[in-house]
Amino acid sequence: MKLYVISGLGADGSIFEYIQFPKKFTEIIYIDWLIPNYNESFENYVNRMAEKVDVSEKFCLLGYSFGGIMVQEIHKLKPAEKVVILGSIKSDKEMSITFHLAKSSRIFAKLPESYFSEKTIKSYAFFRKLFDPNNPKLWQYFKVQNPTYLKWSINKILEWKHEEDSNVIQILADKDIVFPVKNSKPNYVIKGGTHLFPVTKAKEVSKILEEVFSN
Repeated sequence: MKLYVISGLGADGSIFEYIQFPKKFTEIIYIDWLIPNYNESFENYVNRMAEKVDVSEKFCLLGYSFGGIMVQEIHKLKPAEKVVILGSIKSDKEMSITFHLAKSSRIFAKLPESYFSEKTIKSYAFFRKLFDPNNPKLWQYFKVQNPTYLKWSINKILEWKHEEDSNVIQILADKDIVFPVKNSKPNYVIKGGTHLFPVTKAKEVSKILEEVFSN
């Protein structure tokens, strides 16, 4: 069985470099982020992201952060045996007050793309605080730095509407301020983890994944 994995906003598969995936999977396939086309709808983008998923054999989906949202959308098109999300939400109702305020104000939609350049993003303490301000390796995982992609993705996260699927397995960290654990009812909670917990708490995550996928 194959496991298809999608990382968080702007990140690639290296965010999972310390994770030991269950040996039951014959292959771990990372689906890289695509650059959105001009005025591309979220639905069309999801379809393009799903093209890499081969439905001729059984598979599972795993997503981190924005990748968690994406795998749930792909699951609608190509149902998986199991869907697991790390540091992500199962419905728009789980978003924090900060997200709701950003959505209602449309602040990110109004900002020019230049705001989303690598240099600008890195200069804002707000973004560092969101993920893990004390981790010096934070930016090495931030690989997809295209401003069009970043602005489009942030706005699509804010606009996301989704009804919770109780079959989705949710793993959150208790110190994550991007998707606070208090807004959700996760299946597993990583103690002392920030939003970057797949890196900083890899052993704990690996143990949970072994348990989840063994059932």
